[in-house]
Amino acid sequence: MNKLPHSEIHMVHRIGWLRAAVLGANDGLVSTASLVVGVAAAGSGREEILIAGLAGLVAGAMSMAAGEYVSVSSQADSEQADIARETRELEETPEAELEELTRIYVGRGLDEGLAREVAIQLTEADALGAHARDELGISETVTARPIQAALVSAGTFAVGAVIPVLIAAFVPAASITLSVAVTTLVALAVLGGLGASVGGAGIVKGAIRVTFWGALAMAATAGVGMVFGVTLG
Repeated sequence: MNKLPHSEIHMVHRIGWLRAAVLGANDGLVSTASLVVGVAAAGSGREEILIAGLAGLVAGAMSMAAGEYVSVSSQADSEQADIARETRELEETPEAELEELTRIYVGRGLDEGLAREVAIQLTEADALGAHARDELGISETVTARPIQAALVSAGTFAVGAVIPVLIAAFVPAASITLSVAVTTLVALAVLGGLGASVGGAGIVKGAIRVTFWGALAMAATAGVGMVFGVTLG
């Protein structure tokens, strides 16, 4: 019986956008909710709270985009530098590079003869690709993508940040602090569980760790607001 070929999508295939998405949404929720809670705890009115929340949303999304782009660009630059060096070495010392690849495969469990045969065949097919993957650990799956990381981070930050802003806009003024805090904790738990599920990790563990740090951040900013009683405007 013939079996149809199939493709597999593993969790590592999602690592490029998943990290940026989870980080962006989590940061948007936590930072904006903390800002709203802190300003509300200081006794500010709804208008001031919404201005602070919207300003935090816009500034945070732009900051996330810029930060992710710069960070991932640095990673991409390092990868490109390693690739360029490997290209030169393949041109100048091909035998040494073949031996290096053979040693890698021997270290992974192949016997000397088979390791060299594999190294020869992979070198003939795509020498640079083989060294990039097996020597440097660089592959298409995990390669750095600065623009993707920036866009995903900014977009998910804005999605996360809009939740506490909307809550602050529509609930009674007297209950803004409590409503934003509770809604944010629930959203963080869902986000943590979802991110863990997509990444193949434990849902409960992912939800707890995200919720804990979100609660700590909001408690800290609420404390600052109540102690100093600073109002905007």
